Amino acid sequence: MRTYRDLFGRSGFTPLFLVSSGQVAGQTVSGLALGTLVYADTGSPLLSGLAMFGPALAQVAGAATLLSAADRLPPRAALSGLALVSALAAAVLAVPGLPVWGMLAVVLALGALSALGGGVRYGLLNELLDQDGYLLGRSLLNMSSGIVQIAGFGAGGVLVTVLSPRGTLLAAAALHLAAALAGLGLGRRRPRAAGRPSPAETWRDNARLWCSRPRRSVYLALWLPNGLIVGCESLFVPLAPERAGLLFACAATGMLAGDVLAGRYVPARWRARLVTPLYLLLALPYLAFVAYPSPVLVALASAGFAATLLLQDRLMALTPPELSGHALGLHSSGMIATQGVAAALAGALAERTSPGTAMAVLAAASAAITLALAPRLRSARVATSGEGPAKIPLTRGNRRGKDTS
Repeated sequence: MRTYRDLFGRSGFTPLFLVSSGQVAGQTVSGLALGTLVYADTGSPLLSGLAMFGPALAQVAGAATLLSAADRLPPRAALSGLALVSALAAAVLAVPGLPVWGMLAVVLALGALSALGGGVRYGLLNELLDQDGYLLGRSLLNMSSGIVQIAGFGAGGVLVTVLSPRGTLLAAAALHLAAALAGLGLGRRRPRAAGRPSPAETWRDNARLWCSRPRRSVYLALWLPNGLIVGCESLFVPLAPERAGLLFACAATGMLAGDVLAGRYVPARWRARLVTPLYLLLALPYLAFVAYPSPVLVALASAGFAATLLLQDRLMALTPPELSGHALGLHSSGMIATQGVAAALAGALAERTSPGTAMAVLAAASAAITLALAPRLRSARVATSGEGPAKIPLTRGNRRGKDTS
């Protein structure tokens, strides 16, 4: 599988692409509308920010309790059902008179469910495509998500003005409903793992994934270096208010370019070798921000986010197929949570020093962590080399948390 066109020729990929894009569009439009509505009602930037970005932090709760269902539910029913729940929630949020605490409760519950949605979606992607195809497919979904978010924020701003925030929430409900209908085209597929999902099973599978040193190294590399750089990006507004939009646009452009290059053009034999150089590319340009916030450097650095795409390929080589959805959901939830923590840390450092200094400190920490993890990632690469991926069978013994990898 060599081109993006080849992906759409694979059975099941097109409806999965439509479900993913529809959900991102609905979340983007509803988040903007809800943040506007809460701020208009309360005048509180904190509550408005929680309404828009609180669901990302709530993914930690979902990763701790719900992820065992990612591989134990039929994918079509799970994805369509989650899209329907999102549509219903957007409609509820549009009800006049709903108190702010009620709105926050709804969006936080949706945030926890989104951890499960990510696990189901990316686990199914891994199932639909072969080993080389996963990287290309995830690259395309990443690009689609970025483009849909940009378009969604633009369209959401127009809809809020034309329809009002509550009218925009109803439009978001329609987008989620369209995603649910697209999910019906996925066809019947059996769950990848047997057993009943439960919080206890989620904890056991989390422990199983974490107790393998090669996987643990990959998870740390997926979460920490890029999370710290997202903390740098969170300071674009206080660093250069008049140029913040340009800096964000350059970051998005660089990230999309990196995903295209890594997903489409990097040969398999180079993927493991490029992780450390790409992460250093991600961090080092921000050291110059003490002196000058350069849009060119932002675009160049953001191409380094492609390292996370290559590491996801490594993670799948280290993970048994029946845990692929859980493993990818844990990666996604942990990454988003780490980015939120890094943004808070960046803000605290900037208040005590300056935005440029805080960005340089976080960038230096990201580069140091990358260099510290490099030997462990080389060991993980050795563990996956040889005759194919290191797939670990789910035996009666390691179902209880013992891992042989």
